[in-house]
Amino acid sequence: MGRKSFRFVSLLLASLSLLIAAPLAADEFRSPSLTALRVDWRAALDQLRVEINSRPQIAGDFIFAPRRSVPRYDPRAMPALVQLNAISSRFFTGITRSPVPVLLPFDAAAYLEAQRSGAPATLALSRYQADFSPVDMFDAGPAGYSATFSLEPGAGEGMPSRVFARPVEVQITGSALVYDIADPSGGKGEPVKMLAAIYPDLRKFIREGYVRYAFTRFGVAYVVSIQCLDSVARPRRLACKEAYPVAERFLKALRVAGGQRMRPLTDITSNIIDRPAARSPDFSYRPSGDIIPNTGYRKQGGHSDTIAYAQIRFPLEKAPAFVRSQSYGKRDKSEGLTTYPWRDNFCESRSFEVWQCGGGYGHQGEDIRAADCPPPGEGRAPCDPKQHGVVAVRDGIVIRAAKDQAATLQVNSRTEHIRFRYMHMNPQAMNADGVLNGRVVSEGEKIGVISNYLDHPAGTSMHLHFDVQVFTRDGWIWVSPYVTLVSAYERLIHARGREVGPDIAGASQPVAHALPEDVLKPDLREGSSGEEN
Repeated sequence: MGRKSFRFVSLLLASLSLLIAAPLAADEFRSPSLTALRVDWRAALDQLRVEINSRPQIAGDFIFAPRRSVPRYDPRAMPALVQLNAISSRFFTGITRSPVPVLLPFDAAAYLEAQRSGAPATLALSRYQADFSPVDMFDAGPAGYSATFSLEPGAGEGMPSRVFARPVEVQITGSALVYDIADPSGGKGEPVKMLAAIYPDLRKFIREGYVRYAFTRFGVAYVVSIQCLDSVARPRRLACKEAYPVAERFLKALRVAGGQRMRPLTDITSNIIDRPAARSPDFSYRPSGDIIPNTGYRKQGGHSDTIAYAQIRFPLEKAPAFVRSQSYGKRDKSEGLTTYPWRDNFCESRSFEVWQCGGGYGHQGEDIRAADCPPPGEGRAPCDPKQHGVVAVRDGIVIRAAKDQAATLQVNSRTEHIRFRYMHMNPQAMNADGVLNGRVVSEGEKIGVISNYLDHPAGTSMHLHFDVQVFTRDGWIWVSPYVTLVSAYERLIHARGREVGPDIAGASQPVAHALPEDVLKPDLREGSSGEEN
């Protein structure tokens, strides 16, 4: 039996065993399952050799023969990569932390050749990046790397004109960890004929508001994506048809820019998570997926999911806090916005794509409200309703441009590759506090306060929108954060909550390994995009 056939059978058996296993108790939560990919560094070195040899003037500077006297995972075992990292580190800080080959639109050989020829130091870096601006964000860590670049309006020789008047932002992630989620839409897409010679398994598809190009190289999962709207071109909204040539220019420009061989990661199995033994006298919550009736997309129900995708610190500084609908709270007349039990609002009706939600559209996360300030009284600490603190849920790196009203925290470790997004905090306040691209924060560190910002002050009610994305072979995908928040809140109050309310129709999503890409048929899926509220 071949290696691919064996892996397919193994994953299929794992999926079936989970499907037929005894169901969880109603209030038990599980951790996610992840697959660790094996990196083929020799193949990466072969590609680097081809790229370097295309510039004969500097080809002799690189040493491709391995040093036999050093351990296999010592960087010196691949001296050409050490030399490449020394060049790339000037522009991509921390590139040596990536355990996967870093593909970027940076032509290190052309840059080095220009320096050798006496090119002025004032030449723009975009000259060596297919006209893409210097990197907006770069993060490398034990799971892989992510980077964001921009193409300014009018930049790029030979590019078609476009209506969209702002820079086009392109993201790339390469990861040796992929989350195994039961995903009927996963693995689909259509080939890109003009790039087939470079990327034989390249898939192009529109999903959750992004056009995405997914491929495998050196055993690693890579996804290039651009947020776009699948509609006619507009000056303030990028149409996906305008994004295609930008993404394809980016893909053509990708070169091996660095990275470092490290010990392989290991698969992570799903397990029942530990929760506090003591019971809370007051904290209660409705089951995952139990949204307010008729508030889902086209009156569909919520999504039941018993996965706690990460063990996080609760995002609000203090308890009590309440996960409640901000858009449909008035329909839930039995309970107020700042009372228990909590109620799931993931998948409430919105115009944003979310694969887990019925019909493919819904609310991408959970709305959280802090407790009201109590009446002033003797012995009570002062309470300012506009100063409820928001904290980092984990140690991680911030992804945020200065104009964004959303801040994303990325965790990149040997066991996780996950993102947490916070919305509705004031952009000016976040800028003043340095909550910007590249900021490293520690779990529990205050990063803002609950606010009501949505394009402008007082654009929404006072609450925090919080959501979770995990990396899959289709890129970053939204998943339900409800159970993740329930378990985090229990750790905050050191007590286990009580699940209340009716049973949810339909079983919880099983934890299942994704099928290998080579057994999935391509199929383009169209959609639309937008910004969460």
